[in-house]
Amino acid sequence: MIVDIGGGTTDIAVISLGGSVVSSSLKIAGDKFDEYIVKYIKKKHNVIIGERTAEELKVGIGCVYPKFQDMEMDVRGRDLSTGLPKTITIYSSEIMESLEEPAMMIVDAVHSVLERTPPELAADISDKGIYMTGGGCLVDGLDKLLQEKTGINVMIAEDAISCVAIGTGKALDSLDSMDRNSRR
Repeated sequence: MIVDIGGGTTDIAVISLGGSVVSSSLKIAGDKFDEYIVKYIKKKHNVIIGERTAEELKVGIGCVYPKFQDMEMDVRGRDLSTGLPKTITIYSSEIMESLEEPAMMIVDAVHSVLERTPPELAADISDKGIYMTGGGCLVDGLDKLLQEKTGINVMIAEDAISCVAIGTGKALDSLDSMDRNSRR
């Protein structure tokens, strides 16, 4: 099972014998994480921040699973009551709270794909684990959350950000052999 969390979509697939057996795609991924952070800070602190600042928060202190020590980061935004620039301190526990809903949507989608997976393949996934790829999977604790909710070992790919692009390139290099196999 592969869970690819990119910028715009999360793609989940069970792959067997070179083909996709069960798959699903949802429009919840890295960009939506940023949107949820912007909304949360606007609602909780009455300060509006930009998408780039939200991305910095997500990468710097973002998490979806409790950390041992709450981290903090100062960000600048516009105070909605005064219209003036304002610096506020955001904690990783706040980012975790803001990302709870989109993270659970991904967990639910993985659960849904597992429910539709044939029993033999589900047993293999249980033994071999789930692989996560894409930049969105690097949000701290997403692998732990998925592992806790499914009970299946979750591993992050070695070069999570570019491994899908590299794999696509390799697939294109062997397009002829893949085409021959699909005709059989």
